[in-house]
Amino acid sequence: MSAEQATTAAPQPKPPVQVLYCEVCTFPPEYCEFGSRLSKCKEWLKSEHPDLYDRYYSEEALQSKLGTMSLEQQTKLEQEAAKKEAKAEAKADAKMKKKMSSQVQIKRIQRQKNKYVTAIHGLEAFDIDLKKAAKLFAQTFATGASVTKNAQGLDEIVVQGDVSDEVFDMIREEKGVLKGVPESNVELIEEKKKKS
Repeated sequence: MSAEQATTAAPQPKPPVQVLYCEVCTFPPEYCEFGSRLSKCKEWLKSEHPDLYDRYYSEEALQSKLGTMSLEQQTKLEQEAAKKEAKAEAKADAKMKKKMSSQVQIKRIQRQKNKYVTAIHGLEAFDIDLKKAAKLFAQTFATGASVTKNAQGLDEIVVQGDVSDEVFDMIREEKGVLKGVPESNVELIEEKKKKS
């Protein structure tokens, strides 16, 4: 067998399958009905991909899906979907309000005459992994950083050294894992050692 025959006999590789994902719920469009934002998903699909919208949500498609259901079952199913969607939206709104009202406190705490530690707490409200943030601070400042519980029982990051201004700058510039914290929600506090 010659080299020409060997190359033509080899099977051609198949191109990868391209999957479309909904921009609202991040599911493929055929699974949007299982998400909590079906009406928004339908609007997006109708504006961006009308052919797929017709395939999944046209009258004929819905009739073939619901052909075996009674009218009462159909209305009950629609009511449940509307309740589920409203509940998911209320939950998302409550989470956003809580996030926007949360404060991140950066405390500069004096240990001895000129020895300081910096304590940061409140980052967990903005879905920031505290262990990854502590590792980022330790690498950036070449010092010790750990996640501990404060006096109130809440998690906080303790960084060795006076780096409160630098931490504030890192949060403002959204370095590494420190994304999504508004600058207005960050406050700097200086805590002096009490004299005995």
